[in-house]
Amino acid sequence: MNIFLSADHHHHNPPFEILDGRVVPYAETPQRVAIILAALAEAGFAPPIVASPATIADLAAIHTADYLEYLANGSARWQAAGLSAPVFPSAWPLPGLRLRSDCPQAAAGRYTFDLSAPITAGTFTAACSAAGAALAGAAALLAGNTSAYALCRPPGHHAAAAMAGGYCYLNNAALAADYLARSQTSGDATWALRSPTVAVLDIDYHHGNGTQSIFYERNDVLTVSLHADPAYEYPYYLGYADERGAGAGEGYNLNFPLPAGIDDAGYLKALDQALQAIADYGPRYLVVSAGFDTFAGDPLGGFALITEAYRTIGRSITQLGLPTLIVQEGGYALEALGANVVALLQGVSTA
Repeated sequence: MNIFLSADHHHHNPPFEILDGRVVPYAETPQRVAIILAALAEAGFAPPIVASPATIADLAAIHTADYLEYLANGSARWQAAGLSAPVFPSAWPLPGLRLRSDCPQAAAGRYTFDLSAPITAGTFTAACSAAGAALAGAAALLAGNTSAYALCRPPGHHAAAAMAGGYCYLNNAALAADYLARSQTSGDATWALRSPTVAVLDIDYHHGNGTQSIFYERNDVLTVSLHADPAYEYPYYLGYADERGAGAGEGYNLNFPLPAGIDDAGYLKALDQALQAIADYGPRYLVVSAGFDTFAGDPLGGFALITEAYRTIGRSITQLGLPTLIVQEGGYALEALGANVVALLQGVSTA
């Protein structure tokens, strides 16, 4: 298994976030990557390959030009206006409000949907590096590899086409899935005749609202997510079972909202249903948004999975027989994060 690293991730390290009305230390820290790398090395995985950063042209495949310009320059404008770093929104343009102001404070609310995605001077550099790792992993599948792991930081599945949130700025998994889908309509005419091309399986504790929104009206990428029910858990406003896609994408989005405290048996039962849906779709490639905040005791989670469950998840995914890219998302129980990642990757590698 090739492992691709976003080497510039450390440029993004906000000093704090605002969670449920409290100023708290930022949970999505550079330490997460160090812990995972150490665990991979100890388990005998090959050293990671440092990926080249994604370019603006790469990112424009799924993100809007104005949003990319904001990510690249928003921090500098914020500080030039005499505001204290990092960038945090304080007002949002909800329905009925007008999008006329271009001042830094207005832009922060326009392009960020919560208070867990502060922007620093190095955020865009780090996010481009993470996106590059995901795209390198996708390219490895196209080159014939059966599996790859993109150690992306910051994560991506909450990022929409023009919106950051939930520690996410660029949608790494969606960029990889879109790249794989487009690769099959620009070359071999045989593949251009069929719509099933790529499936995205999101196993993070939180719903991947950004990934869902990017592909919601497309039928060349099936999106399937197992996550905490948004009736009680972030991101609250998306992730319900009746969200099935729209237009050409109707029926190509599947959500499995799960109850608080679900254990290995309950989770693996839901996973079997999700994997059957993917098998029925018949994709050529699979992208997995792999969050480990489903682990029992994760400070941002509420499920009860143990480490061995991730090995079983990996083996179950591999039974699909698809070239598979694993993209790192959440996971904040630092004492167990490395072991959990290793278990999933070993399950994928040895099934």
